[in-house]
Amino acid sequence: MAKRRIRIRKKGQNRVGMVLVLLVLVLLMVVVSMSSRQLEEKLATYQQKEKSLNEQLEAEKARSEEIEEFKKYTKTMKYIEETAREKLGLVYEDEILIKTED
Repeated sequence: MAKRRIRIRKKGQNRVGMVLVLLVLVLLMVVVSMSSRQLEEKLATYQQKEKSLNEQLEAEKARSEEIEEFKKYTKTMKYIEETAREKLGLVYEDEILIKTED
């Protein structure tokens, strides 16, 4: 009879152990799924930031190209002549300047 009680206790302990293991596995699955969802949200946020930064990078590259073109233009004689005419009011010696009354 003592052996029978020991077997019943062992069976009960095995069942309790199995239930505990099952609960731990379920909890792990819940935690992993929640973490996965949070990581997916972060990924979406980072992808959106990356897209925004790429657009800014393209805009800055275009701006840089415009600056380089303007830099080249400022070294030309045409730019110097236009600036002298507009800002300083200079003309060539053989030019006649006609001003209109507004």
